[in-house]
Amino acid sequence: MGKNRDLIQILALVIIAMFIPFIGSIALTFGFNVTNLDDWLKIGATFGYFLLIFGLELVVVYLYFKITNSMANKKLEKYKSK
Repeated sequence: MGKNRDLIQILALVIIAMFIPFIGSIALTFGFNVTNLDDWLKIGATFGYFLLIFGLELVVVYLYFKITNSMANKKLEKYKSK
């Protein structure tokens, strides 16, 4: 359980570290006022969409490597049997 807890803490730290510059860039680009709650909700929703799209991209990359690894292992097994 300690290994999973460490991984969760590291991922949470990375997400927080990604959010801080994201807030600044959104505020500068679109002129959001960081003292307004409605603007915070917009920033949070935008960051949520970013994380969702980024997560989908990671899933696609993972599946690509999993499939190509499986295909390569089949080819290696074919050559090993000869």
